Amino acid sequence: MNEPIEVHPVDEPPHCSRCESPLEEGDLRCAICGQAAPHADHSHAKHVSVTLLRCTGCGAAITYDPDHQAPACSFCGEVLRVETIDDPMEQTETYLPMTVSIEEARAALKAWLDSLGWFRPSDLSSASTLTEIKPLWWVAWIFDAEALVSWTADSNAGAGRSAWAPHSGQTPLRFDDMLVSGSRGLTDQEAYAITPGMQLGSGTDSVVGGGDQPTLERFDVPRSQARQQVLAAIERTAADRIRAHHIPGTSFRKVRVAIVLRRLITRRYSLPAYVLAYRYRDELYRVVICGQNARFIVGSSPFSYAKLFLLVGGIILVVLFFAVIAAASS
Repeated sequence: MNEPIEVHPVDEPPHCSRCESPLEEGDLRCAICGQAAPHADHSHAKHVSVTLLRCTGCGAAITYDPDHQAPACSFCGEVLRVETIDDPMEQTETYLPMTVSIEEARAALKAWLDSLGWFRPSDLSSASTLTEIKPLWWVAWIFDAEALVSWTADSNAGAGRSAWAPHSGQTPLRFDDMLVSGSRGLTDQEAYAITPGMQLGSGTDSVVGGGDQPTLERFDVPRSQARQQVLAAIERTAADRIRAHHIPGTSFRKVRVAIVLRRLITRRYSLPAYVLAYRYRDELYRVVICGQNARFIVGSSPFSYAKLFLLVGGIILVVLFFAVIAAASS
């Protein structure tokens, strides 16, 4: 028989009476042990309906404001369509402020283009034209967790005459302020490239900076799917830590981990960024800049095949030169 969930005072979030893990509003079961949450009285609950703009290209869900309708997606430029979601489970709790100005973002783009190296066109920075720069907030889950991690692996430690020996163990691990991207407008590569520049302790309950018409992405996945993504991130991080600190020896293979969560607290953040588009010789390229530290930047750029062919040709000439000298001396 399921035990009842202990109800705490209003100023304290409810906890599961079985495992003491915090419960979030709207949870039907405890995320750790699966204990059923008490039935809540929703007879006086306010019905929530959110209208958003759905990009037909990248799938990003963007806050809809009838006073500032956007004809195109700020992430990828594709057409937007109006969509209504009833009672969305995931909503932003904290907004990080935009502390990088548009002028600083433009300067960061120029410096980045100048730093890309020899295999880019020589006139890339001077010949490129900034066609669009958009401030926006993309969504992510920030979580803290505690887990007991069981692991197995093959290692060269104690292998004797064999190449590998089996090892296993258990260790408690703690995960603090870990980020899992919930964005559809940014790729995972873009999102994780700019997140080290974020100051997670500086959040507010409203948007700060970004001008008069910033683009706000919304969470648009159910909580169960969000937790699957969080759990997958915990498993990946745990495997990396086990490889780095817990497996004996200098080489190993077949690393397997199993996670038993003891505590999980998830917060929903909106994080600032600039998405820029620049044109070089009739081709468009995209760059994403962290909205709190312009040094964190990621994007695409043209490749100079002429320089590559020049390098290969030079190597071939050098090889032929030494081959001729060797033939002549023999």
